[in-house]
This record gives sequence, structure tokens and C-alpha cells, in this order.
Amino acid sequence: QVQLVESGGGLVQSGESLRLSCVASGNSFILGAVGWHRQAPGRQRELIGRITRDGSTNFADSGDGRFTISRDNAKNTVYLEMNSLKPEDTAVYYCDAFSRITTTNKVPHNWGQGTQVTVSS
Repeated sequence: QVQLVESGGGLVQSGESLRLSCVASGNSFILGAVGWHRQAPGRQRELIGRITRDGSTNFADSGDGRFTISRDNAKNTVYLEMNSLKPEDTAVYYCDAFSRITTTNKVPHNWGQGTQVTVSS
């Protein structure tokens, strides 16, 4: 099994930046594509973007160019850099990942527990 843990959330003011981390842990796995999502109160969870193992990224409209996704495969960590934050970015931010278990070749899909980001005006 692969566990995902997000961190880096907090309370910031409008216009500031945050970098969230998603760390994967487990035994005998290779971290594949990772996605970042967010869910604001009363709204459905929405995709922000994804990054493949080789670093290719694609984004939905939610970040409007203010968000960057990167990864460090040696650390099994994926980052979400958020700039020029707005109050409407307030949400719980989640990562999800597909991994390959090298001993079984299974490809589990896992979610983290989320980290709260609050942007004050």
C-alpha cells in the first residue's frame, strides 16, 4: 500500500504564496502520475492539475496560470506552488497518485487526507 501525506497549508493573506507538498511512502513502489485537487466548502472537489513521472504537467482552469506543479522522484514528493493567492482559493487541497507496486505489478490509486489553505482578504 502507498500512503500520501499533504502538508504546507495554512492561513495566508491575499497575494501571498504557498508551497504544498505531497509525500508518498510505502514499500516497493514507484510513484507514477500525481494530481492536485481542491475542495471548497459546499463545492465539489476539482482538479487543479497533474504531473507525470517524467515531469510533464497539465492544468485545469482552476489555477489560471498561478499554480505550478513539480516533483522530486528521489524524495517521492510532489509540490504545488501557488502564487498570488486569492480568498476564493480557500479550500482543502488533496493529492492523488497512481503507483506501481514492484513486487506485484499492481497499480493502486491513493488519496491523501488533505491540507487546509485559507486565504484572507
